[in-house]
Amino acid sequence: MIIDYKNLITATGLVLLTAACNQPANEPGTTEAAEQEANTVTACVGSLDRKDFQDTIDGKSSDLYVLKNSNGACAAITSYGGRIVSLVVPDKDGKPTDVSVGFKTVKEYQGPGDAYFGALIGRVGNRIAKGKFSLDGKEYTLATNNGPNSLHGGIKGFQAVVWNAVQSNDSTLSLSYVSKDGEEGYPGNLTVNVVYTLGADNAVKIDYKATTDQKTVANLSNHTYFNLNGEGSGTILNHLVQINADKYTPVDATLIPTGKLEPVAGTPFDFTKPAAIGARLDTNVNQQLKNGGGYDHNFVLNDAGTSLHQAAQVTGDQSGIVMDVFTTEPGLQFYIGNFMSGKSSFKSGAKDDYRTAFCMETQHFPDAPNQKNFPSIVLEPGKEYTSTTIYKFGVKK
Repeated sequence: MIIDYKNLITATGLVLLTAACNQPANEPGTTEAAEQEANTVTACVGSLDRKDFQDTIDGKSSDLYVLKNSNGACAAITSYGGRIVSLVVPDKDGKPTDVSVGFKTVKEYQGPGDAYFGALIGRVGNRIAKGKFSLDGKEYTLATNNGPNSLHGGIKGFQAVVWNAVQSNDSTLSLSYVSKDGEEGYPGNLTVNVVYTLGADNAVKIDYKATTDQKTVANLSNHTYFNLNGEGSGTILNHLVQINADKYTPVDATLIPTGKLEPVAGTPFDFTKPAAIGARLDTNVNQQLKNGGGYDHNFVLNDAGTSLHQAAQVTGDQSGIVMDVFTTEPGLQFYIGNFMSGKSSFKSGAKDDYRTAFCMETQHFPDAPNQKNFPSIVLEPGKEYTSTTIYKFGVKK
């Protein structure tokens, strides 16, 4: 792959959206540096208003936080669903560009549109066939919220809860949540901690940890929808994509893996060299593309293990923004907005139109509890679930 990632994890700069952001420039005690910082944060979040993210949901208070660095990169994150609401990085001309699509208010995230924009996903990301799995001979039944299958943790997965948020220092935002025994049908009390860090190198690092008091399953991910040309800029089909995977997991008509690991060579799923997303997107020719309505498949990553490895690289055709994806996970779900419908408006005012954003969801494979030859997602008491994913942004040289 293309990027040397030896020094990815340096981190600087977390700022809360505090009153300082809106403090008048002529108010006594306001320094020039504070004014400049406030303006930078305001520019980063654009039209977002912190008050629009402060609400009481299921008895817990939600809020909005901003991470920023000295390069002009910023990330706005809400504790509702642990969502990345906005992610601003410089394009090839140095213009701040919001590469993450999202909504202007927390109420819109609770509306009828896509439930997963920017969210943390769990207890199990992706699909579980027929909403059933077994552990030690006992069958567990989950909600079937995606046709005949369970998707992304069920009806009220991690995207629909308020996480506890702590600013432990000026470089990290720590989120925590306890998923109680029986929640959405899953066994065990699962204690989850997720840390977002924005690095000096414009890398967003997500560290996941979880423990349980009873044998259970866990497969956590992030569901940010990206458009590297900027939110509202139109189609993502001309983005160039490279995925470090020689195989993928084909699916049936309900998007459940068949259990096979098929070579990508000679198929539209071969992104081992950079290719435009839309270059081979003909659902009338390829049955797998027809099943998914386009790309909505898990790629079996090369070099997968417990260490950080490069999964993919995406380049915005207009902006020149390059996003490199690194992960400790064995799989990557590549999804190109096949179910986006134009029924909701993003924070920019643009509609969430068909295929105007894509996802790179790092994960274990879909339906892993029912697929014995897939890497296991079983978590036992006394063991710790750990996972790291990095989305690093630069520009095409």
